[in-house]
Amino acid sequence: MTTERILIDTEFIRLDNLMKYVGAVDTGGQAKLEIQGGFVKLNGEICTMRGKKIRAGDKVEYDSKIYEVHQA
Repeated sequence: MTTERILIDTEFIRLDNLMKYVGAVDTGGQAKLEIQGGFVKLNGEICTMRGKKIRAGDKVEYDSKIYEVHQA
């Protein structure tokens, strides 16, 4: 599994927007389906809330990749 460091310059980013931002999905609709389908983990646990606020220090896991969020 590969880890990618993601920088955000805001207090938080919504989970569905993060998935689009990193290119894991092409559309918000696709992000919604993947999240609600239970295919996305937040800090090691399945997260089905697409509007979940992701902050610096959080790790999102999807499709054999880990996206580690850091403050810019």
